[in-house]
Amino acid sequence: MKLIGLAGWSGAGKTTLLERVIPHLIARGMSVSTLKHAHHKFDVDVPGKDSWKHRQAGATEVLVASANRFALMHELRGSPEPTLPELLSLLSPVDLVIVEGFKAHPHPKIEVYRAENQKPFLHVQDAAIVAVASDVPVETGLPVFHLDDIEKIADMMLAKALPLSDVLATSGD
Repeated sequence: MKLIGLAGWSGAGKTTLLERVIPHLIARGMSVSTLKHAHHKFDVDVPGKDSWKHRQAGATEVLVASANRFALMHELRGSPEPTLPELLSLLSPVDLVIVEGFKAHPHPKIEVYRAENQKPFLHVQDAAIVAVASDVPVETGLPVFHLDDIEKIADMMLAKALPLSDVLATSGD
């Protein structure tokens, strides 16, 4: 299992890029999983559903399963947020895990940059950024790809992805 990340400010297009690159990687015969860091108030459950009622009643974990998928919800209830390595340990083996977010973690990342956001570049401060995908030319010593160049971005992801064991060994978490 190998890992690469996408980092960028909100609105830069990380999810849009993932929506385009994942099918490209799958067409190459790869299995892909993603791990997305979300804001602290996100919820996948629906108020009023049985699973929601179980959580509201105090269950630490609720596992909802069907013939199509399953979802495990784990309530932290004051416990610290899990680290990236802890979350990665929950995933089934695949060829490539793409992490969206977790900017502060030292795994290799491709910065997604959109000029209209008018935000500073992350690669200037983050040595773990190995390339930039942008909608405008970027002056840097790193490889730069246009956001629409999905094939070259996929190639870069595969070239720079590290084995999960190497990522975990340098995690600092």
